[in-house]
Order: sequence, then structure tokens, then C-alpha cells
Amino acid sequence: MKPHAMSRAVEQSSATLPFTVLYRDNRLVVLDKPPGLPVHPGRGGGQSVEDWFPALSRHRNGPWLAHRLDRDTSGCLVVALRKQALVAVQACLAAGKARKTYWAIVQGAPDAAQGVIDVPLARVEHDRQWRMQPMKTGGQPARTRWRVLGTGHDGAGQPISWLELVLETGRTHQARAHCAVIGCPIRGDTRYGARDAGALHLMSRSIHLPLDVPVHATAMPPEHMRRIMEQAGWTAPPDNVEKEAARCSPTH
Repeated sequence: MKPHAMSRAVEQSSATLPFTVLYRDNRLVVLDKPPGLPVHPGRGGGQSVEDWFPALSRHRNGPWLAHRLDRDTSGCLVVALRKQALVAVQACLAAGKARKTYWAIVQGAPDAAQGVIDVPLARVEHDRQWRMQPMKTGGQPARTRWRVLGTGHDGAGQPISWLELVLETGRTHQARAHCAVIGCPIRGDTRYGARDAGALHLMSRSIHLPLDVPVHATAMPPEHMRRIMEQAGWTAPPDNVEKEAARCSPTH
């Protein structure tokens, strides 16, 4: 580790964590990642989830990110504290045994109360920008189950819907691209057809890992999503998952 990186890691390890710990045992931690915080350090610098790894564990065998969330997506993020746990979680994800549920606030309303989007996706680039494009043939298989949890209007009177999305595959931008497929782009997601730029209204609501000792964690909506939900008159169910304090002690 470079000297400046090491000093930053030491500094971060003693600082208050910028996220809530939703679940923790001696194998895994599930964090409630805030929107805007990348999981990996970027080319332009700035903080990332990995900067706080020394505060989660000082063991030389870990921690590792078990999967990813986009910078602007909040919610459940699994961090493995040991290599064996990392292998187990990634095998669970690869086998499609994990249950990953997302919440999204989208423009407009779908034509039905629930459904399944079974549309392959492929990465395409145009003018130095990339996106995941729905494909009739080719592409990676992608399947999302969805249902409407609420419909209403935002503060400007625009129709919006609150969707629950269960990702049965784990493609990049799958939730974002599939919401656009049904004509309901996620608020703030101009890459996939949203009218206006702004905060992305997408979160990883919960994750369930059927390991030898099962792991389940649930996150609450970030502030910008709660604000829109209140405008629409929606009430989120209470969070019944016990959380640790925002600061946790390193394990050795």
C-alpha cells in the first residue's frame, strides 16, 4: 500500500462509518451504502466504501466486496470478512440462489399490477457513453420480476409509481434497463430515458443469502426517495431488521 493510501486507511478506520451496518457476523457484513458513494476508488480520487475496510476488520484475510452496487444506488451491500465467506457468497450469487430485492420510483405507471421482464441485455457504446441495450437476439439473459407497491404523483403533479423489483439474474444496470423496457424509467436516470436529471431513485431494499447460516438484511429508503414517497402519500413498511450502531469495532 502506498504511504498516502495507508495514512488515509488509518484515518478512515478511526472515523465514524458513513453507513449503517445492517448485519454482521464473523463471516460477513451487510452495509447500507449511501447514494453517491462508490464501492471502489475511482480514477479521479475521492472516497469509496473500500476506504472504510480497516474499520470493519483488521484481519489480513479480508475484507472483500462480495458484489457491486452502482455509485448512485443505495442499500444492501455485502462485504466478506474472510476469503472462505467471499467464495461462498459469490457461489450463491452465481447459482441464482440469492434473493435480491430492489425498490425503484419510476415515471408513469406500468400497464399491469405485476409482471416479469425476460429481456436479454448487451452493453453498447455511443459517443463515449455506454448503456445496457435490450436485445431480441444475443446479449446476456436477464430476468426481473416486478410488482407495483404504489401509484401517485410527485410534488409537480407528475405520475409516478413505486415498484418492487426482484432480480433473478445479476446483469449490470439490469433494474435500470428493465424499468425502461416497460416504459417506466427510474426517476433521475436520464441514461435510460428519464425526463429530468437528478438523484437516482433506486435502492437495494433487501438481500437474502441461503448459506449454512442464512443472512438476511433490509435497508430503508434514502432521504431523497423518502421525500418523494411522502409527496405521493406512500408509507414504507417498518424496518424490522436489527441494526448495529453506525460505528462498529474492528475484528481481529
